[in-house]
Amino acid sequence: MPSHSFWPEQAAFDWSAQAAVLVAGVDEAGRGPLAGPVVAAAVILDPAHPIAGLADSKQLTAQRREALFALIQQRALARCVAEASREEIDRLNILQATMLAMRRAVEGLAVQPGRVLVDGNRLPRLAIAAEAIVKGDAKVPAISAASILAKVTRDHWCLRLHERYPHYGFDRHKGYGTAEHLAALGEWGPCPEHRRSFAPVARAIALHGGGQ
Repeated sequence: MPSHSFWPEQAAFDWSAQAAVLVAGVDEAGRGPLAGPVVAAAVILDPAHPIAGLADSKQLTAQRREALFALIQQRALARCVAEASREEIDRLNILQATMLAMRRAVEGLAVQPGRVLVDGNRLPRLAIAAEAIVKGDAKVPAISAASILAKVTRDHWCLRLHERYPHYGFDRHKGYGTAEHLAALGEWGPCPEHRRSFAPVARAIALHGGGQ
């Protein structure tokens, strides 16, 4: 995948008349894993087409996330998924890379919202009024929708990575530092998508060199 990617979508809508009241929810997926990009999403929901069952993506089954992922794509007024690459994470650190991915997601929306609500306690640098909401993915439907888009997008990425490097088990642990993943790192060393700045990966590099 490229260092950052956008998938903006826009419905037929009078943006100029409504932009001042539009609210975008923002969330990320992939801060904790040992490999791959951090993914962020920004979503503006359509009050005329509500989506039932939106919740923190971590509290939903994979099947339910996939169903809501499709509904959000169909019904949202605007949505954008963006990322910061593994290389950017290693260069900037995971916090700054996450803020970068969030900013890219907001700036990639087909229209500028009037307000941005971000999950957590930190805000990316934006030229729009914004508010950080702790546990916002469980409180604000637009943030819930963003959390689902980000989580499912990153999970799909992990499945594709598993096809290239099946011995790591990315289809199961999604890059997190499980016992299975750490054992694979110890046996095989890192693959190109492992985050070199994360301690378990750095230890594997010390044992194996640059890895695969």
